[in-house]
Amino acid sequence: MPGMLSSSQPRGWSFWWKPTLFLLVAVIGLYYVKWSPYYLKSFVAAEHHSIGASIIDDHLQAPLAAALAYAQVYFLAIWKAAVLAVILGSLLQVLIPRDWLLRAFGRAGLGSTLRGGLVALPGMMCSCCAAPVAAGLRRQRVSVGAALAFWIANPVLNPATLVFMGFVLGWGFTALRLVAGLVLVIGVSLVAQRIAGPEALPEQAAEAVTEASAEPQGNLLARWMRSLWQLFWSTIPVYVVAVLVLGAARVWLFPHVDGAMGDALWWVVPMAIIGTLFVIPTAAEIPIVQTLLSLGLGVAPGVALLMTLPSISLPSLLMLRKSFQPKVLVVVALLTMLVGVVTGLIGGWVL
Repeated sequence: MPGMLSSSQPRGWSFWWKPTLFLLVAVIGLYYVKWSPYYLKSFVAAEHHSIGASIIDDHLQAPLAAALAYAQVYFLAIWKAAVLAVILGSLLQVLIPRDWLLRAFGRAGLGSTLRGGLVALPGMMCSCCAAPVAAGLRRQRVSVGAALAFWIANPVLNPATLVFMGFVLGWGFTALRLVAGLVLVIGVSLVAQRIAGPEALPEQAAEAVTEASAEPQGNLLARWMRSLWQLFWSTIPVYVVAVLVLGAARVWLFPHVDGAMGDALWWVVPMAIIGTLFVIPTAAEIPIVQTLLSLGLGVAPGVALLMTLPSISLPSLLMLRKSFQPKVLVVVALLTMLVGVVTGLIGGWVL
C-alpha cells in the first residue's frame, strides 16, 4: 500500500518528460508518415475517384519473380510506417508508466477494449505496422481485448481509408465497412479475451502501481535499446519471410478474374479466406477491389475481400505469436473470415 499511496503524490517534470517525449515522437512521426500524406491523397481520391493502381495487378506468373516484385513494392510503401511502429512499440515500454497503461487498458472487459480501439484511430496503420505496437502493449501486460482492439482498429477503422473508400467505391461501401468494422473490432476482441481466460489483472495492476513509485533501474537509453532489439527480432524477420511467401503465393491466390465469376456467391468464402491471410499496405484494398470489380468480380465477394484484406494477415499473426496464445490468434483469424463472409453476403444484397 505505501507504493500505491506514493504513486498518487504530485509528480514533477522529472516524471512527466518521458510521456511528453513519447507523445512528441508519436505526433511528429504520424504527421510525417500518415497524416500529411493521407490528407493530400484525399484530394486525389475526390478528384479522380482513384488512389492508384492495384498492387497485385502486374500479371506475373513465376512465383519467385512475383515474390520479389511484390516485396519490393510492398516494403517501399510501408517501410516508414514499419520503422515508426517498432520505435513506438519499444518507446512505450520505457517512457509510458505501466500503471497508466493498466489503468486504461489493463482490465479485461468492454471499457478497455473500447479505449484500445479509440487510441488506434490516429495511428492509421496497416495490420503489420500496428503489430509491433500491439506487441509492446502486451509486454506491458495490457489486456488481450484492448491490445487486439488496437491492432485490428488501426487498419479496419482507419478514418483516411474510409474517406478514400467513399470517393472511390461509393459511400455505401464506406458505411458497410464502418458498421462491420465496429463489429469486428469490438466483437472479435471481446470473444478472444474470453477465450484467453483470466489474467489476474487486479494483482498485476497493484504490482505495477507499486513498481511505478520507484524509478526503473538502469540507463534509459540502454533499456530502450534492449526493448527495441527484442521487439525488432521477435517481429521483423518473420514478417519479411512471410511477405515473400505471400508475394509468391499471389500467383495462385489472385487468379485471373473475368465476367464468368459475376455474382457467384461461392466466391465469397474463398475471398474472405484469401483476404484474411494476404498482406497489403494501408488502403491498398481499395484499388485491388476496384480493379477486380471492373474485371467482373461480383459485389458480394468484392465486399468480403474489402473487409478482410486490411483487417489482419498471416505476417501480422506471426509477428504476434509471442504476444498472444495460439488459440487466441486462431480464433481471431476464423472470426475475421466469418465477419468477411457475412459482410460480403450483406453487401451483395444491399449495394
